[in-house]
Amino acid sequence: MSVYSMTGYASAQHSVAAASPAADSAASSAARLGLEIRSVNSRYLDLTFKLPEELRSFEPALRELLVRGLKRGKVELRAALESHVANLVAEPSARLLQRLNTIQDNVRTWLPLATPLSVADVIRLTAGSTGAEHDWQAELLALAEQVLASLRAAREREGARLVLMLQDRMAQLRSLAAQAGPLVPQLVAQQRQRFLDRWREAMGLVEGGALPEAAQDRALAEATAFAIRIDVAEELTRLNSHLDELDRLLAKGGEVGKRLDFLIQELHREANTLGSKSAALELTHISVDMKVLIEQMREQVQNIE
Repeated sequence: MSVYSMTGYASAQHSVAAASPAADSAASSAARLGLEIRSVNSRYLDLTFKLPEELRSFEPALRELLVRGLKRGKVELRAALESHVANLVAEPSARLLQRLNTIQDNVRTWLPLATPLSVADVIRLTAGSTGAEHDWQAELLALAEQVLASLRAAREREGARLVLMLQDRMAQLRSLAAQAGPLVPQLVAQQRQRFLDRWREAMGLVEGGALPEAAQDRALAEATAFAIRIDVAEELTRLNSHLDELDRLLAKGGEVGKRLDFLIQELHREANTLGSKSAALELTHISVDMKVLIEQMREQVQNIE
């Protein structure tokens, strides 16, 4: 399975042309439906809909569609509906005009001072009555399917880019861990020699002289305690184990974002411990470089579904 980013954008438009069914009307109309979906990272699936009044009744169907296709992310679906009338004024039918005239006569019977209907009033009252209202459900859901597929493709492309970035940072972390491993035995050997030199100096022995057995044992004990204190083999082992698990999850794909985020926290913990045990400038530099790489990974993992 692929690894998906939660960041993406897609849009599409669909036009519908319809002629008025009224036999005595030459009016024709065209409408354009526009749909766009944008998403950013979020801990959960958070859906927002911005629909015109004509499409508001289809929100439950759109929500069901998005829930089936997406798992995580803050997602906004926005729809727009534009209508264009070919003839600016549609001629009302004779039946409508007769009905308006009857209504006007009835009103003026009770309200003699009422103002008669003007031509503008008639056009306004009959606007939109010459044709049936268009049912957008089929076009809207088909367009939503298309835009959702484009969004998933965009999130998949972004996810592939994130995987390459993570794999690059993981390779650098393995390289730093390999550099840190041999440093500990070298540091222990150096510290052991320092202890021996200090004992010789303290006891006033000439260079190359033999140390009493008790002094030598004490120096070895001090070196052993130092080795235990600075030993980072366990941290390096766990760090490599976490990197192996990251590799496995990225290869598996699917909904791995939360598990990746947890492993990044564990990597950061091991790098911190490595720095706290550092007894040499080289190990400190390695710990700092590791933490920089892990922070870069953490920022990108936040975007993975």
